[in-house]
Amino acid sequence: MAGAIVTIGLLAATCASAEATTPQPRQLYVSPAGSDAWPGTKQQPFATLQRAQQQVRTLTAAMRTDVVVNLRRGTHTLSAPLELSATAGDSGQNGHDVVYQAHGYGSRWQEPVVVSGGRRISGWQRASAGSPIWQADVGDLDTRQLYVEGRRATRAALGGGLPGRLTATTTGYVTDSVAPQAWADPQDVELVYQGAYPWSEARCQVESITGDATSSTITMEQPCYRWAKKLYSGEWGGYVFELIDPTAVENSASFLSEPGSFSLDRSVAGHHVLSYLPRSGEEMSSARVIAPVLQTLISGEGTASAPLHDVAFKGLTLSHATWLAPNAPTGFPQIFANVYENGDPPDELFGISREAKTVPGNVAFHGAQRIELEGNRFTQLGAVALELSRNSSHNVVRGNVFSDVSGGGIVLGVLNPETSGTNRGNVIDNNWVHDIGVEYHGSPGINVVRAQDTTVSHNQVDHVPYSGIVFTGVADDQAGTPADLITRGARVLDNLVFDVTRTLHDGGAIYTSGAQGTSWADAALVRGNVVHDSDPVGPIGLYTDESGNWTRVLGNVSYRNGAAFGGCALPQIRNTLIADNFWDDDVPNWGCGEPESVEVRDNTLLPRATFEQACQANWECRRIVRGAGLQFGYRHLLRR
Repeated sequence: MAGAIVTIGLLAATCASAEATTPQPRQLYVSPAGSDAWPGTKQQPFATLQRAQQQVRTLTAAMRTDVVVNLRRGTHTLSAPLELSATAGDSGQNGHDVVYQAHGYGSRWQEPVVVSGGRRISGWQRASAGSPIWQADVGDLDTRQLYVEGRRATRAALGGGLPGRLTATTTGYVTDSVAPQAWADPQDVELVYQGAYPWSEARCQVESITGDATSSTITMEQPCYRWAKKLYSGEWGGYVFELIDPTAVENSASFLSEPGSFSLDRSVAGHHVLSYLPRSGEEMSSARVIAPVLQTLISGEGTASAPLHDVAFKGLTLSHATWLAPNAPTGFPQIFANVYENGDPPDELFGISREAKTVPGNVAFHGAQRIELEGNRFTQLGAVALELSRNSSHNVVRGNVFSDVSGGGIVLGVLNPETSGTNRGNVIDNNWVHDIGVEYHGSPGINVVRAQDTTVSHNQVDHVPYSGIVFTGVADDQAGTPADLITRGARVLDNLVFDVTRTLHDGGAIYTSGAQGTSWADAALVRGNVVHDSDPVGPIGLYTDESGNWTRVLGNVSYRNGAAFGGCALPQIRNTLIADNFWDDDVPNWGCGEPESVEVRDNTLLPRATFEQACQANWECRRIVRGAGLQFGYRHLLRR
């Protein structure tokens, strides 16, 4: 017994000695109440993230332990984006990480931290004596969003399309209504074309409004209007489309009739004017009004050969960034998902032009490896919340919440206008993506484009205006496509997706198109997902769309969708296996003709009216439902 006591004592001493000699992380501190002249200690923190970054750069080359930048409670307002660079010393080195985190991250003492790209708006005055509308001169501020007392304000809207009987012209519209001639700040008015295609929504600015006593002429900004006419007119897949009349008219002080709405008049350089109609209870003399100023909050830049690497962001709320490209003459002629046309339209157009772009991320990493984003909240943002692209591999996005975002939640891969790149081995799991696509309704919750070996698992995606999870590949993997452009090895596992396609249609809860591999060995696997309650008019729960190739859809649950499964088989869908699923509808929606080689077998049809009860009574169906969505350790996110 005495020998055993001696042995235990020696082990304890050895462990204590090891702990004593193991270097502890180097701690730096940043506080809104700090000073950049201070040394960045807990007692004397820096004031800005940029100053902390300067200090990190002096430490990385000789790292023997992690460097942790602790953000203390409060709002850290950025005057410029936090720009990380592989060449400037921002990467973790020698097997260690650089971590930017909320102080106390992961403990019950974690401090609430907001990283904001916004500006507080003050100096509000009534537009005129007794007017319910308040105005503020905001200098040269340009933004597309506004937040009042923590809530998103909506852009002032007319409440429908253009008034009167319209005649479309090559430059815009003529209407027999004279009302447009009285609109304030007409050069800031924007026309919205919702459902130009069922899956798209265009936005184009007005250039001028003129007229006489009987009619008004609305001249549109070019080339956006030319793009709209070209994109949304013609025949596609056997369907004939024509550019529809605008479905909404936005951003004039003349449209301020709904409490909580705003407009921005940019007609006088250096004296832009915000107008706002308060909600009940809002006192503009004291209200906290934030206008996003920056278009990027955090960026990381590296290359395929010299990536930014080993950096983490944890426990932060990332808020208040805008995106101004739709204000330009090129506007926002959306094609699909996060892709929109740009530049001048060519005379002939087959598919997407070389000028097409992708809505960027307000937080974006290019040429990045082993970046970890964990436990953050992405909210009140004006573009896509998070982008990983241009040779970004082996990154982890885990346990984050994405909400109140103008565009999509997450976009990953080779993104237009890029035509090459390898994005491999990225993991997106246990995130909650909801109420995104607030302004750009064609935005998916999670969008993966031409990437390899991506795992999207245990996420919850709900209440989105278009598709939930999207994987797109090239149209044909047999046409000499470079290997790094073929989407392959995807794992879409155990996600919970519901209440999707709430605004636009012809989408799905889980949507794939194009080649998803080169053989069964690297085919996409869509397994263990639960998808339900898409808009009943058209959307498909498990949607394998045109040119689909090498996809396995196995052991999922799909109910109360427009159709349980299907896709457009033009061009042909090939090498697709759909098996062992549970659903309430076994009639596929092959919208464009029968597919070439799709095997559908061993699926279980349960009654639509009592699907949930029938699923619970089936052991395998019940197991799939219980395993989908956030895992136990992340379900607390749903209470935020």
